[in-house]
Amino acid sequence: MAHTNESVVSEFVLLGLSNSWELQLFFFAIFSLVYVTSVLGNIMIIVIISSDSHLNSPMYFLLSNLSFIDICQSNFATPKMLVDFFVEHKTISFEGCMAQIFLLHSFVGSEMMLLVAMAYDRFIAICKPLHYSTIMNRRLCIIFVFISWAVGILHSVSHLAFTVDLPFCGPNEVDSFFCDLPLVIELACMDTYEMEIMTLTNSGLISLGCFLALIISYTIILITVRRRSSSGSSKALSTLTAHITVVILFFGPCIYFYIWPFSRLSVDKFLSVFYTVCTPLLNPIIYSLRNEDVKSAMRKLRNRHVNSWKN
Repeated sequence: MAHTNESVVSEFVLLGLSNSWELQLFFFAIFSLVYVTSVLGNIMIIVIISSDSHLNSPMYFLLSNLSFIDICQSNFATPKMLVDFFVEHKTISFEGCMAQIFLLHSFVGSEMMLLVAMAYDRFIAICKPLHYSTIMNRRLCIIFVFISWAVGILHSVSHLAFTVDLPFCGPNEVDSFFCDLPLVIELACMDTYEMEIMTLTNSGLISLGCFLALIISYTIILITVRRRSSSGSSKALSTLTAHITVVILFFGPCIYFYIWPFSRLSVDKFLSVFYTVCTPLLNPIIYSLRNEDVKSAMRKLRNRHVNSWKN
């Protein structure tokens, strides 16, 4: 297909969350707080894990990489959304729109795979504890991180390869605060049925595949934990609860969007906000504030800085 959009649509108009000035001010205040807290929270996790030798384990190595992805996800669209609350005519260039699509699907695909790696880590730790240090070595963890990024980028490129050459010859209003792939595809001046099926298949396979792998892993782990009655099992159950909560909150909206990607309801826009803006904040809260090791490391880091200030 020839590249026919370069002389027709050079930018897209983002309709945002609301036309009400009062609501936009309210959203700006709320999402600014969420954005800053999310970025600082995830940076804090990376700093704590890298500075505490007691957290030098595969689980925390993967968690710090999850925090890095969350920082990236927080920045692909949220800063522009916050600026756009004060702009009447919200636009994004064609190239910027394609970049947002690429970044979102790269980060989401990578996070899905990383959550599967974290589930595998818990599976080995609980079901095969005697072999944990042998199996979950640093080399395997680095391979997991590399695979997660590779899958995310390939997943994104497979979407972008078909989207960038679509003929956009007029309609350019995207009913969202960022370039959401299904909404952009709908603006193409052609029958997009085949594209919609390809998008659904591509995204559906990776999201449902990862989700099923996680469900199977955590089911086996929970059965194993229930058979034991020790303090270690209690701690494992607490960690699992945090992992499962993140999985549900992450994959719930994700699977919803991929099962019904081209028939949007008014609530979908606010689910998009939760998915792109709020989820990166939930990960540090759920994984870290409920984790005694991380809380202990935070206290040690704080005391170290307090003492250095006194001296």
